[in-house]
Amino acid sequence: MSEEKQIIISIGREFGSGGHEIAEDIARDLDLPLYDYNLMRVIAEEKELSDTKVLERYDELPRFPINISVRGFSSSPEQNLAIMQFNYLKEKAEAKESFVIVGRCAETVLKKFKCLIPIFILADHDKKVERIMNIYQMDKKEAERTVREQNKKRKAYHNYYSTAKWGDSRLYDLTINSSKLGLEKTTEFIKNYISQRKELL
Repeated sequence: MSEEKQIIISIGREFGSGGHEIAEDIARDLDLPLYDYNLMRVIAEEKELSDTKVLERYDELPRFPINISVRGFSSSPEQNLAIMQFNYLKEKAEAKESFVIVGRCAETVLKKFKCLIPIFILADHDKKVERIMNIYQMDKKEAERTVREQNKKRKAYHNYYSTAKWGDSRLYDLTINSSKLGLEKTTEFIKNYISQRKELL
């Protein structure tokens, strides 16, 4: 990638919108590393940390209310994990590396980097529920509850670590409803946008 322009694509997404699948497609098409729920594992391997499965439980969760900070570290595993991930992403960006990152407040954490292309993917409620029903073999009631709970968690996580609100269109270059074109055409639309934005970097 040394001869290529640096590009960082952050994908914020509602649960059930297909945002993760779109991110995978974009990363594969551009031959870029994809950081998502695997990020803690990647950090652990590079920094030789242990107990990653325990830490992964706290991924993309807001800080627990009771918290004591000692020498820059917190008694909250959620907060320590979030800060560790934020710092890792900054290190990668400062090292001129290109990648796709899903969630993790990346549009805020990396906003100073001109190569950042932040995107947010949402979807109509019925389409999100239908998608979750199909993927996880849930009935409608269970899928509705899961969509509601997961998006509540994502919103709380983002709004705790960011001064801006989750899903606020002003945070992103592009906010798109995947229900309108469907996943395949939405992905192609985003790829075309990224291609044109990359030319202007």
